[in-house]
Amino acid sequence: MKALLPERWRRESDNPVARLQRQMNRLVDDFFRSSEPALDRGEWSPSIDVSENDAEFLVKAEVPGLGKDDLSVTVTGNLLTIKGEKKDERKETKGTWTMVERRYGRFERSIPLPSGVDTEKAQAEFSNGVVTITLPKSEEARAKKIPIKAEKELAASAK
Repeated sequence: MKALLPERWRRESDNPVARLQRQMNRLVDDFFRSSEPALDRGEWSPSIDVSENDAEFLVKAEVPGLGKDDLSVTVTGNLLTIKGEKKDERKETKGTWTMVERRYGRFERSIPLPSGVDTEKAQAEFSNGVVTITLPKSEEARAKKIPIKAEKELAASAK
């Protein structure tokens, strides 16, 4: 394949400095392309944290700019779905001109739940732009501690 390329291109592709320059350019381009506000494109998706302890699963979604009435949380089977819509309007008037910016965006995130979640006792709370969903584990799904007997205890219980 290299033989088909002009000599100038072959030298550039073999040059480690030119290769590094191309990689740096691609990195910078990707960074700025991904940093465009998603809401300007009419799409966005909140950051979500999922954690687990002995008694429950916790799901936290960052939804800045939304109120609790802009959100919907549902559980269907083993699927938790968080939906929302952001409507942002900014109006600025100075002298003889007025600037109005409107941003709209919907999102929907679905998270598969493991078996053993007691969905009847699920709760959702909203505070400071974060919705926290608590999904208790059923009794069968909770970890049970099993005591470990030492050799001396086994010998004593055998007598």
